[in-house]
Amino acid sequence: MIVLGLTGSIGMGKSTVAAIFAEEGVPVFDADAEVHRLQGPDGALLAEIEAHFPGTTGAAGVDRTALAERVLAAPDALRQLEALVHPAVAHAREAFLASNAAAPLVLLDIPLLFEKEGWRAVDKIAVVSAPEAVQRTRVLARPGMTADKFARILGRQMPDSEKRARADFVIDTGGSLEQTRDSVRRIAACLRESPKA
Repeated sequence: MIVLGLTGSIGMGKSTVAAIFAEEGVPVFDADAEVHRLQGPDGALLAEIEAHFPGTTGAAGVDRTALAERVLAAPDALRQLEALVHPAVAHAREAFLASNAAAPLVLLDIPLLFEKEGWRAVDKIAVVSAPEAVQRTRVLARPGMTADKFARILGRQMPDSEKRARADFVIDTGGSLEQTRDSVRRIAACLRESPKA
């Protein structure tokens, strides 16, 4: 099995690329989706998060906006949250890998692959990238997003240029969806046919 790590800064189109890999028959582990599950209604982490960050959860799960406001400007609080979330996500990732052990290629969609040392657990790395103006337009169009919040998120992420420099593959999402799809197909075919590529 080849484990391909997929990453990219906010607004670069990573979710779209992961969905295309899934369409191509590649099993995909989505770390963000796992976090949403753990923090959603009846999520396994709700009680612990509420205990550490009172008032940030409810019947619908974690209030992500309230929790983000609490931790983005407070490094100690963010580390405390990560200490709850990261082990639970790692456990789910290991279960995913075990259940897909026979697949020739699997994808781990991990937003902070470089920042949190996740790159050590993959065989190859694909970075999703787009021009800065495209990224900014995409991100600021999101509900509840502000320029200040966007800047704080970027401040926690490795610059796009550094991610591209460390990648085995760069997937440009600044063009058409079909161009992105073609890139994904070529990478999937390359890794399935020649794992050492």
